[in-house]
Order: sequence, then C-alpha cells, then structure tokens
Amino acid sequence: MTTSALRPAVPLLVLILAGCIIAAVGNGIRSSFGLFTLPMTGDLGLTREGWGMAMAIQNLAWGIAQPFAGAWADRVGTGRTVAVGLAVYAAGVLAMAFSPDTGWLTLTAGVIAGVGIAVSSFSVVMIAFGRAVPMEKRSLIFGVATAASSFGQFAFAPISQGFINAFGWQSALVYLGVALLLVIPLSYALRGRTENPVGHADLPFMEALSRAWGHGSYRLLVIGFFVCGFHLAFINVHMPAYLVQCGLSPEVGSWTIAVIGLFNIAGSLLAGYLGGRLPKQLLLATIYFLRAVAIGLFLLIPVSEVTAYAFAAAMGLLWLSTVPLTAGLVTLFFGARYMGMLYGVAFLSHQIGSFVGVWLGGYVYDQTGSYSLVWYLGIVLGLASAAVHIPINERSASSFALKTA
Repeated sequence: MTTSALRPAVPLLVLILAGCIIAAVGNGIRSSFGLFTLPMTGDLGLTREGWGMAMAIQNLAWGIAQPFAGAWADRVGTGRTVAVGLAVYAAGVLAMAFSPDTGWLTLTAGVIAGVGIAVSSFSVVMIAFGRAVPMEKRSLIFGVATAASSFGQFAFAPISQGFINAFGWQSALVYLGVALLLVIPLSYALRGRTENPVGHADLPFMEALSRAWGHGSYRLLVIGFFVCGFHLAFINVHMPAYLVQCGLSPEVGSWTIAVIGLFNIAGSLLAGYLGGRLPKQLLLATIYFLRAVAIGLFLLIPVSEVTAYAFAAAMGLLWLSTVPLTAGLVTLFFGARYMGMLYGVAFLSHQIGSFVGVWLGGYVYDQTGSYSLVWYLGIVLGLASAAVHIPINERSASSFALKTA
C-alpha cells in the first residue's frame, strides 16, 4: 500500500487547517519565551546564563525527544501523539509560571516544556501532511505548515508582550498554557499513521537509523541543520534583551520577533514552492549564506528601530525556510514512512545547535557584557553550513528498498 492511497479519514482541507492552527499556537508560544527574559530574571534574581541554560535545556530536550516523537507518530498515529504533546507542553508552561529559581525553571520550562514541544511540534504535524499529499507537492505543503508556525510567532509576540504589560509575566504564562489546552481537540483531525510503500522494508528504529546514517547526503544535511538551530535560538531568546541593551524599548524587541514571523510566512511558502522546482540543497546553501550576510550587515550598521526591523525582515525570509527543504530532502531520501523518525534525528542536530546558541549567548553576555562574540560566530557558522550543503546529492537512498533487507 502506498502513502498516496492512505488518505486521512477527514477532508484534506480540515486536516491542513487543524494542523496549521496547532503549529501556529505551539510555535507562537515557544517563540515568545524570549520576551520573558528581562521580567523573570529581574523578579527572580536569575543570571542571564541561568535563564539561558533553562531555555537551552528546553531546546535540547526538544531535540532529544523529537526522533522518538516522530517514531511514535509513525507507529501509533499523529493525532494521539500531538494531543499528548500539547498536554505535556501546557503543563510545562503552567508550571513555569510558578518556578521560584533556576533549578525549577530548568525542569519546567526546560525539560517538561521541551518534551511537550517535541511531541506536538509542527515536525509531527508535517507527518500527517506528508502522508496526505503526493511526493511532488510535499515541499509546498511543508512550506504551508512552516508558514503557519511563523504566523503564530507573528501573532503571539505582541499578544504575549501585551499580557506581560497588562497582567505581569506570571499571569501571562498561565494564559499561554490555557491556550495550549484549548487546541488539543484539533489533534483529532490529524489521526492516522503512515504505512510502508510496497517494495520497501519495514525496519526497526535502530536499523532504519543505521541505514539512513550510511547515506552521505543525509549526514551532511544533519550536520548543516545544526547551524539553523544556533541562529534561530540565539536570536529568538537573546534578541529582545540585546535591543534593550542597545537603547530600544522592550516593545521593539517583541515587534522584532513578530516581524521575523511575518516575513517568514512568505519565506517558508517561497522555499516550499521553489523546493519543488530547484535543487533543494542549493537553495539551503543560499539561505545559510544570506543569513551570514544579513548578520554581518546588522553588526556594521548602528542599531535603531529601522535597522532592527530591517534585520528582522531579512532574517524572517530566511528563518524557517530551511524546514520545508530539509524535510523534503529527508522524504526524498527515505520516503514518507520514516519521515517522522529521520527528520527527527536531523532536528536533534538542529536543537543541539539551539542549545549551544542559547547557552553561549547567556554565558558570553555574563562574561563580557556583550553578545558580539556570538554574533560573529553566527556569521562563520552560516558560511560553513552553506559550504556543507553544496555537495548533497538529491536522490533516494537505495538502502531502504526491500531487496536489501
């Protein structure tokens, strides 16, 4: 049975709308955590490194859990996987509101919320999308899921800042946790799981991973995705505080995150569209190169509201545009059956990069009083990732054919 034959029990439009709303709310809330940096560190007496470590642990827990979340969704279905993930995510956010110190914050905002984000993330939503559409349209539909996530970032940044200003950071977190609980019923529309196509082996977790890692282009893709996580997490968590350090208001920081999300709607849709027409690996190399250029220009020009929003717009176009291309290459290499697990492994590399970016940002700031060293490292890593993606070969992996079992 092929994946194209396994249409969902609900209409495709309903599946896509439900998945997009879940992706928007989940990613929007996660993207707003950087807005809590100053009020929470000030009220709780946390160091910037302590706060950064909690957020870094969140990204690492997300990355470690993602392959298992994907494998679970592949086996038992995306609907129940996402429902469980949203409940855990909400528990982490609600408990984060009452965390008195770094240790509790690391457990609640870090471990619990991180696992919940992994199990309910748009990466899992994309599994449902991937089995519902044919191969030639998957890059585009992955772009739609990513664009929905970006819309959530655009919407929740000013909403979260408004909650903080009106009710305080603690009540704001409670409201965000309740929002996660309210979207759990939508996960029913994502029910179903992906079956293996005829002619392909049904492999255990470790054997599938071993065969995938033997594919050289997949290894390069995983290595390059580390840099995406480094860029995104550092900017998302530390950019609002960096702009305040440069003399701008917290509201500028929140709108900067929102502008990134707004422009990434266009960037994700464009990447998904181009991914079906141009070599995905060259598009990825171009994205990482342009990120390095954008960061370099941002550092050269004096910081103002105009330059902050201009940088946000440029980075927004390049923000999650890597996701539909990376996910598209994974499904091209190995098919939709193993997408959840093997994209999850690539995403683990992304989240290790996120861990390094968030933690290093806090550590460098505490040691030097500046984020400059991390910005410069972001340029170097962007150029390195561009170089890593160029040799990737856009072809399927024969090791997943049934004859090799």
